[in-house]
Parts: sequence; structure tokens; C-alpha cells
Amino acid sequence: MRTVLIIEDDPEIVHLLEIHLTDLECKVHTALRGDVGLAKAIELVPDLIILDIMLPGMDGIAVCQKIRAHNIKSPIIMLTAKAEEIDKVLGLEVGADDYLTKPFSVREFIARVKAIFRREEMAKTAKKERSDKNANQFGDLSIDIDMRKVLVNGAKVELSPKEFELLVLLSSNPGKSYDRAKLLNLIWGYEFKGYEHTVNSHINRLRAKIEPDMSHPTYILTTWGVGYKFNEEL
Repeated sequence: MRTVLIIEDDPEIVHLLEIHLTDLECKVHTALRGDVGLAKAIELVPDLIILDIMLPGMDGIAVCQKIRAHNIKSPIIMLTAKAEEIDKVLGLEVGADDYLTKPFSVREFIARVKAIFRREEMAKTAKKERSDKNANQFGDLSIDIDMRKVLVNGAKVELSPKEFELLVLLSSNPGKSYDRAKLLNLIWGYEFKGYEHTVNSHINRLRAKIEPDMSHPTYILTTWGVGYKFNEEL
């Protein structure tokens, strides 16, 4: 049984989502305040977090940041009553996996939840299939997929969940170029059309953590006019 945490201050929405998540055989926990939700997320480390942006105690953006700062990798679907681009971009930038703008249909909500659960199952299956080659070495860069550990010159590098997923995807396909829209779809799991700059910012942060020289990247190369690829000559 999967565990889901709903952090939302509207009791009616909480009740509605709880009913449908229970129908999906999920064990549901709830919090009506951001600070309370953060504490529960740290305690439970749930399989999925439904997180509203506008919350008393602590807003959803801050909650998401602190959840990721605690290295909790639970998928997060953010809810917002606002349609402005800034809310969506901020949600993605701080580590959310998906978002829904209120009002949303229950059918769409269930579809998003099921999509995230499918991706998680696929990721687990892929890990098992790669069990014989979990630790990949590329020069001074070491990537342990199962342990989600990255070393540069023997020193551990802390990556966000999306930075790690980008690195694993690119390094698993050396020489293959991905455009920004494709990376956005593969890593975030949904067509966030118009938000390709989110990929750029994640790539830049990833490079800053693993590249010995940002001006002349060794691992993640730019394919001019296309996007990015992992250096196939390593």
C-alpha cells in the first residue's frame, strides 16, 4: 500500500482527494498547515506528496524546498489556485514533479497520480535490470544508480532529484543528443510546453557541481542548435 501525504488547507479538497486516493488503495495522511505538513513529510517519507502553494504556517514553495533539502525524494504534485507562470516555474525549480491549477477535475488528478506511480515502478524495474552495472565510471565522475550517489574525484556531490535523473539519463546514453523539450518530458514526465528554460537552469546547476571547468565542460556537452548530450569519448 502506497502512502500519500496531502498538505492542503481546504478541508473539502482534502476530503475529496482522500476519497479517490483511498480508492487507489493508498494510505492517506493529511495536514492543513505547511509547517505541519513539512514535519509529517520528514517523519513519513511518503510515496507521494500533494502540496498546495498557498498555505498557512509556511507556503508550499518553502515546504517543497525544505523537503528536498532533507533529501526526501518523494514525488510532489503541487496545487495552485493561480494560473501565473511564476507559480508553475517556481514549483518545478524547487523540485516539484508535476502541478495542477485549481479548479482541476478529479479525473485529471487521478491520471497524474497514476502516471507518477507508473514512473516510479518503471524506475524500480530499471534499477533491477541495471543491477550488474550500477556503478558507472566516467573519468573522475562516478555514478552509483542504486545508491543515488555521485562522486567527483572521490568526493560526494549532493544533487537534487531532477539533477540526478538528468545525469543518469544523459550518462546512460553517451553521445545521444536531447533537445530541451524532450528532456523536460522525459525527466518531469509531462509536457510542460514553454518551460524549456527550466532544463537550462538544472543543467547549469548540475554542471556547476560536476564539471571541473564550467566554460569547457567535460561531461555534459552542448549540442549547438539541439540541446545536450553526455560526452561519448569518456
